[in-house]
Amino acid sequence: MLRERGLRLTPQRQLILEAVHELGHATPEQIHHTVRQRAAGVNITTVYRTLELLEDLRLVSHTHLSHGSPTYHRAGEDQHVHLVCRDCGSIDEVDPAVMLPVTEQLQRDRNFRVDVGHVSLFGVCGDCKEQP
Repeated sequence: MLRERGLRLTPQRQLILEAVHELGHATPEQIHHTVRQRAAGVNITTVYRTLELLEDLRLVSHTHLSHGSPTYHRAGEDQHVHLVCRDCGSIDEVDPAVMLPVTEQLQRDRNFRVDVGHVSLFGVCGDCKEQP
C-alpha cells in the first residue's frame, strides 16, 4: 500500500506498525517505548508522523480513551465500543450492537451516522465497584 503511494516501507515504519499490532491498544508513547527497545534511534516525532501516515492509509485507527494521547489499534479489527474504568484504567471491548438504539435514533432524528469505532464509555468496572 505504501509503494502504491510512492512511499517506502522503512524499517521504522515496519517497527511502528508491528508495535501497534503487538500492543493492541497503545498510545504513541507506549508505541515509542516498544519500538526503542528494538531500534534506539527512533524518536517520538517519527512515531507520531508514522501513525498519522498509517491512519491515512487505513492501516491503523485511533480513539480517545482518556484525556491524554489518542490510543491506536490496527484497522480492520471488528468494530467495538471501548469501556474504560476511571479507577483502574482497564479497557474492555463490547460489541457495538449495545449502541444500536442510540445510533439508530441519531440516524433517524439527526441524520447522523455514529462512528462506533471511536466510541468510548467511561465508568467503573465490576472489580473496582466491588471494592470499598
